[in-house]
Amino acid sequence: MQQERRSGVFLHLTSLPGPHGIGDLGDGARQFLDFLDRADQSLWQFCPVGPTSEAYGHSPYGSSSAFAGNPLLVDLTDLAERGYLDESDLDGPADSDPSEVDYATVAPSKRDRLREAYESFAADAPESDRAAFEAFRERESNWLDDYALFAALKAAHDGAPWTDWPTDLASRDPEALAEARESHADAVGYHEFVQWTFDRQWRALRDDAAERGVELVGDLPIYVALDSADVWANQDVFQLDGAGDPTAVAGVPPNPGDDGQRWGNPVYDWDALREDDFGWWLDRLDRLLELVDVARIDHFKAFDEFWAIPAGADDPAAGEWRPGPGAEFFEAVRDDQGGLPFVVEDLGFVDESMVALRDRFEFPGMVVPHYADWCSEGDRYKPVNYPRQSVAYTSTHDTDTAVGYYESLPEDQRDCLHYALATDGDRIAWDLIEAVWDSESVLALTTMPDLLELGSEARFNTPGTAEGNWRWRVTTDQLDPDIADELAGITAATLR
Repeated sequence: MQQERRSGVFLHLTSLPGPHGIGDLGDGARQFLDFLDRADQSLWQFCPVGPTSEAYGHSPYGSSSAFAGNPLLVDLTDLAERGYLDESDLDGPADSDPSEVDYATVAPSKRDRLREAYESFAADAPESDRAAFEAFRERESNWLDDYALFAALKAAHDGAPWTDWPTDLASRDPEALAEARESHADAVGYHEFVQWTFDRQWRALRDDAAERGVELVGDLPIYVALDSADVWANQDVFQLDGAGDPTAVAGVPPNPGDDGQRWGNPVYDWDALREDDFGWWLDRLDRLLELVDVARIDHFKAFDEFWAIPAGADDPAAGEWRPGPGAEFFEAVRDDQGGLPFVVEDLGFVDESMVALRDRFEFPGMVVPHYADWCSEGDRYKPVNYPRQSVAYTSTHDTDTAVGYYESLPEDQRDCLHYALATDGDRIAWDLIEAVWDSESVLALTTMPDLLELGSEARFNTPGTAEGNWRWRVTTDQLDPDIADELAGITAATLR
């Protein structure tokens, strides 16, 4: 990690402006880059960009692949400019709302257009595009072959999880896979084409970001979904039984005031991964760091030790702590990558062993003022107490907005916050931005809703809920140059 004081803005890709009902890799992304450039920001952070599905409420943390890109993020205008769609195909879903994603209409509309583009490509692509497509297929074959076949088979089985497929496919019998690849060749080709298009558009976006001095901050969820190409294709690195079902699942134990959480993801077989020199994980990180400059490691605690809940138990308290891969894993990553460009989510279970692992590799941990006891002088989440080796946020994708948080505070906490920040709370979002920017944290980030001083209606996600999340979008008009200039002024004043 570079150690200069820097700052940036969190905005997930689906929240970008654009004409097709959802943010994508097209002009809306460039508009946001221009906003960041004017605001003198050097970081753009977002959630994972893998394929999403209705089954998980289109959460970016419930993806069918840790390697693939989300087809819903593909820019259709680019495909029309390349001759694979007609201009008439570019109309977004009827009555789409520029300030909210309606996945029920956007997802089928987008997929229909992508299918049309693939058919045009298959019939009429110029040799240069065919050569580029073949080069991509060869370069990314270590994950693309399995992902494209998985996606084709999932559609052929009406969306059923892979554990419910015929046994020869679920267990990956080589003859059954070869036959399936041949019989579903067209569907496999379609999914490969979509991933090639995503990859090409993403690399162009990253180049445009670099021209503006903006680094991309991606997200690395530690766990993957059971019903994913990752688990289906790599069953030996997860703790599964003979039928492919987990023997233990991930979660967190009860904390004072809560009952814990049972996430349901299969946990890793770290012994098997260690025997393979963490090969699957190194491939995963190779792919991620092809796409982003820095990655946030979600639930960092699990690399130290992880909470494993017996698969048959519904109560998170039935689990136990088991050792994670620890320093050995990160040393292998450093040897493979030549560096460790990570920040870590270390909230919730801050203990001595996790802190030792974090500090051994000098990973900046997260600090968020939402968790502060404003009436306690030494509270670690008050901006005045942030350590240099940290990344400070005004809000995150899982918290309320700054305004929503402030409005929900008890009166005594609000009074203490007023005193701590020397404010009357009239512009609380910007007060928190200034406090976070002025802190010692090496990195400082805010969100687009906080820059716009929006309330709870603009939060990205409410953990533990299945509906109504990942919908908020910024409009072109809200990328206001006056807001960018105000942020640039605070950035200059705080030497970021």
